[in-house]
Amino acid sequence: MVSKVDAAAGRLAASSGRAPAVMVQGLVKRYGSLEAVRGIDFAVAAGEIFGFLGPNGAGKSTTIKILCTLAQPSEGSAQVAGYNVVLQRDAVRRNIGLVFQDPTLDAYLTAEQNLRFHAELYAVPKDLVDSRLRQVLEMVGLWERRSSLVSTFSGGMQRRLEIARGLLHAPKVLFLDEPTVGLDPQTRTSIWEYIIELKQREDITIFLTTHYMEEAEHCDRIAIIDHGQIQAVDTPEALKASVGKDRVQIATADDVQAIEALSSRFEIEAGMHDGLVTFSVASGEAFVPRLFAELGVGIRSVSVARPSLDDVFMSYTGRTIRDTEATSSDSMRALRQRFRGR
Repeated sequence: MVSKVDAAAGRLAASSGRAPAVMVQGLVKRYGSLEAVRGIDFAVAAGEIFGFLGPNGAGKSTTIKILCTLAQPSEGSAQVAGYNVVLQRDAVRRNIGLVFQDPTLDAYLTAEQNLRFHAELYAVPKDLVDSRLRQVLEMVGLWERRSSLVSTFSGGMQRRLEIARGLLHAPKVLFLDEPTVGLDPQTRTSIWEYIIELKQREDITIFLTTHYMEEAEHCDRIAIIDHGQIQAVDTPEALKASVGKDRVQIATADDVQAIEALSSRFEIEAGMHDGLVTFSVASGEAFVPRLFAELGVGIRSVSVARPSLDDVFMSYTGRTIRDTEATSSDSMRALRQRFRGR
């Protein structure tokens, strides 16, 4: 019997002419009683930008740690660049690059010294180091700053240098764990320009995690992950098309009454998101006049939007990423307060 992931891998191989860069089947990771990853399956085609989209705590970083041999799976199997992440750890490590969420550069060394140290660790042939070092530094716009101490670099420059370091040994798969977290919007845009250029210039597969919707739009395919489980995998456009409805948000004189009226009069399930009554409906603009005429609750404002990836996430999980992360932050604050009270 052919599994879902085997079937997906077969389709990817047929479309690209190459074996999948990443294959995951039945992957589980437990930390005591906590199940961080709950039996996920997916395959990543060689040469694509594949995104893991989900809130903090969804299992994104845990999955990357397993794929990069930094954590052992509790159950299931995974292959990266054709090698088993448990049985062939050294081979996996030789074929991947990794950019962590948190900075890992030596701030007291220059950009060039950081890269040369990395080249030593990965046994890059000495006759190739100089040319490769220049190539990756020029790619991220840091060749002229190669002799500068990393401590003098901005956050965006350091992130670009980490990407250059991850590319130095010519990996087959580059893992980017929240590559733009903590950066301002302009720098995030700049980093993405380098990532897109990287895909065009290097024969490489890029696997990244993000909780930014606008970043996920750049991916060839996205896996939506929540509570350690994959809810959907497809292209951004196909995922948005699967929702099939517009998002309507209204500010009312009585939100609770408005939600009840939407249910009783229109058979529409609504909720509160971003402080507004939110629901999905086909042909939202055509529905608005009826809404004003029949809701029976004063409407202060209304907006209609075509399906977005946030709508996709809400469709599959019942809430937006922002709502999920707000709940997670509240839980963490409550936990800290409980410990302080001891």
